[in-house]
Amino acid sequence: MARIAVLCGTGMSAFASHLSSATGSKSSTLRVDSEWGQIPVTLIDTGDGEVMVIDRHHSDSDSRTPPHRIEHRANVHAAASFQPDLILSINSVGSMREDLPPGIIGVAADVLDLAEKPWTFHDDHATHADRTSCFDPQSSEICAQVLASIQGQSADDLVVAQCVGPQFETPSEIDALERLGADVVGMTLGPESRLVAEMSIPHVALPCSSNWAAGRTPGSPEAEIDHEAVDEMAASMRESVGECVNALLSSR
Repeated sequence: MARIAVLCGTGMSAFASHLSSATGSKSSTLRVDSEWGQIPVTLIDTGDGEVMVIDRHHSDSDSRTPPHRIEHRANVHAAASFQPDLILSINSVGSMREDLPPGIIGVAADVLDLAEKPWTFHDDHATHADRTSCFDPQSSEICAQVLASIQGQSADDLVVAQCVGPQFETPSEIDALERLGADVVGMTLGPESRLVAEMSIPHVALPCSSNWAAGRTPGSPEAEIDHEAVDEMAASMRESVGECVNALLSSR
């Protein structure tokens, strides 16, 4: 039976319950131990396969862990412990592309991560994971086809820039990132892609355009970015993400 581990965040706190209700499946919750702490996860048996959903912003209180405080090693370790066929990252991003307005989901082709903080499982012995092709081409193509049928378009060539947050970027930072080749910007995919590469598990990422990047709102370059609005926009894409998960399960 196919297994997929899902790492999700902004707007997707209810993704596990959405997926289980949409498929008529039963779900269960448990906590996965790691040397970086316990990770709450939800397990769902859809009939076509099993899905582990991890909210990367989880915490032991009512607050949500800000992006710069996420322990990505714990999350990816928990995902890998499921022995999945695939790890799927769902990432809320700001868009720099006119053809990727808020509400549209794309497929990541590469990552631009120049953040100074290193992320690795190997602090005691040098281990160099290859990242020439960060994302699984077959799984990425499946998602692109599903999204094209739902949205009427599919941006499957996205370069995702990594910024640490928790603040949104400035217009000048966005200009610089675009000159470097980025299409969208987020705060979580960089560390996840590095750690998944060390696990040698196929990886696919769906950047969900939740807002225009700073200075890029059409007709209103000075428009501010409101996180509550970003969260609501990201939540509106849960159903489409769920369709991608179902298609990935069916293909394996």
